[in-house]
Amino acid sequence: MVDQKQIYYGADYNPEQWSQETIKEDMRLMREAGVNYVSINIFGWVNIQPNESTFDFTFLDWLMDLLYENNIAIDLANGTASPPAWLVKKYPEMMPMTIHGNRLVHGSRQHYCPTSPIYRDYARRLSEAVAKRYSQHPGVVMWHINNEYTCHIHECYCPNCRASFQNWLEKKYQTIEALNTAWSTKFWSQTYQEWDEIFLPEEMPTFKNPCQQLDYRRFISDMNLEIYQIEKKAIQTFSSNIPFMTNLMGLHKYVDGFKWASEMDVVSWNAYPNPFESLPYPQFLANDLMRSLKKKPFLIMEQAPSAVNWRQVNGAKKPGQMRLWSYEALAHGSDGMMFFQWRQSQGGAEKFHSAIVPHGDPHTSRTFRECAALGNELKQLNGIVGSRFVADIAIVFDWENWWALELDAKPNANIRYIHQMRALYAALRALNITVDFIHPSESLDGYPLVIAYNLYSASEEFGNKVKEFVANGGTFLTNFFSGIVNENDQVYLGGYPGLFKEVLGITVEEFQPLKPEIQQQVHFKNKFYENRRWEELIHLQGATPLATFTSDFLKDSPAITKHRFGKGLAYYLGTELEQEGLTDLLNDIFSDAKLTKVAESYLQDNSELSVTVRQGPTHIFLFLLNHTNDSQQVQFLSEGTALLSKRKVCELTIAPMEVEIIKFAKG
Repeated sequence: MVDQKQIYYGADYNPEQWSQETIKEDMRLMREAGVNYVSINIFGWVNIQPNESTFDFTFLDWLMDLLYENNIAIDLANGTASPPAWLVKKYPEMMPMTIHGNRLVHGSRQHYCPTSPIYRDYARRLSEAVAKRYSQHPGVVMWHINNEYTCHIHECYCPNCRASFQNWLEKKYQTIEALNTAWSTKFWSQTYQEWDEIFLPEEMPTFKNPCQQLDYRRFISDMNLEIYQIEKKAIQTFSSNIPFMTNLMGLHKYVDGFKWASEMDVVSWNAYPNPFESLPYPQFLANDLMRSLKKKPFLIMEQAPSAVNWRQVNGAKKPGQMRLWSYEALAHGSDGMMFFQWRQSQGGAEKFHSAIVPHGDPHTSRTFRECAALGNELKQLNGIVGSRFVADIAIVFDWENWWALELDAKPNANIRYIHQMRALYAALRALNITVDFIHPSESLDGYPLVIAYNLYSASEEFGNKVKEFVANGGTFLTNFFSGIVNENDQVYLGGYPGLFKEVLGITVEEFQPLKPEIQQQVHFKNKFYENRRWEELIHLQGATPLATFTSDFLKDSPAITKHRFGKGLAYYLGTELEQEGLTDLLNDIFSDAKLTKVAESYLQDNSELSVTVRQGPTHIFLFLLNHTNDSQQVQFLSEGTALLSKRKVCELTIAPMEVEIIKFAKG
């Protein structure tokens, strides 16, 4: 297997849009900018297969040799992301169908039905042809399969999808009786006798069967994964020693990242934080989530050098912002930093999306200068490649729970998984508590604190795992509307929160959702904190109250509880607490459970810097990022080497939007 030995730095490169003279100039500019890695052929299908009977690799042969001669490693895509017009013209039935029964047409991208046997067959043939041609090319270091699965097509309601859904269900449930049980079809006389009676969850008079909708989400993720597997298998026929990946999209709802990651050698994702946000926590969170899919270093496969083109208002990144956010990814486990794209397009839908090389002279461009400075700066950091991120705690994350939580017919339709996760993550970041995300099927061992936030849907197996974890001395935190239903969206009977009520030492009698405009207060540690969206009537069954509600008939009833279970502690948060209150609660949990943070092993005092640690075989790398508006001073417990300023340090002052990496000998 090809091993990565340097931080990958570069961009999506689309030279088919340019002349050979421009491409040769690009080689010089890439060297100037410190580029050592590019992704090519992502949208190259029609360029190498102009018609059904012809493959023409003349241009791609020339390009790949040119990149190799210039010491630029190649992330080679198989080109299947955008089917050509001739294929759509011959087989219009391969196009996806909307919920209203309309076939989409050619003229954009990702225009294929996820179950189409025609698309799958032609994608397989193209993948085989590309792999056969280039699997032995010395410049190829990565296979890039397709592009951003389900970015645009995360639903299809064509006849083939319906038949495929029925087959998928039969394979999953084996018997129609088992499906009826799982789907609770006795409700509303929905019982099925034959598999072909089942529709997709398309237009219906009112609420759709929840488990049918949930299985449809699983089905769509699986069907796209099957496409990936078909393309990967086709390439594997000719190539076995080059890593495989596809670019995920972080907090993207429609692909079960944990399930997909097992099919990849490297996880990569496309990061597009909004420059109008000083701390874009969803993207910061996604760095940790993407790393956590394999618990290994990941790659940023795309980011914008400055502005994107697809928001209503596309803000430009401020001076220093791109560099700081790039180091944010490196600090949380990335081993590569790529951009979309290398050269800004002259035409097409993305012509106003920023690129490293702009429409004008690159040498008068702040964006080009900043990208070039970062690329050359990263050359001195190759020693961090392969080092592992060190996490303090674990947060449970489950795409299937995300899907289930946000189905209709809930007590409060305003509860959104990522909104809740963002608030939790921001509170943890304020305390410099670092996190791994774990799937419910993973072991909880090795983490002193496990948080299951809005884990509405979870299995009995996971509930038993939590009990064992806490009984053996672990600390557990969960919040409202967690542990409510099983994998089939069926309520655990016996009282809320069914799965966790024993370990939490409580029962919840009744939910009290709040309108969006309503803010109330909880009384916690002699202070009052705002809360919103949700309250509930909690009864203590062994737990002790840490905070109380202050309004209406819930006044003085528990809002936050703590329960000693075996050797461990279990905490429950029965509302959505404002940021300061959530931070204070987490700080108290750490103190009460006598937990420590990895940063405390290297710093003399707490710091407002963002502090993370990556650990290699012989050295520790301490990342210090200043996201504040003030200079920050920090003192270390021992002397280290500042890698960017190239000096020995025992203390340091870091200016706003600046970063430093301190290298310590392990040990």
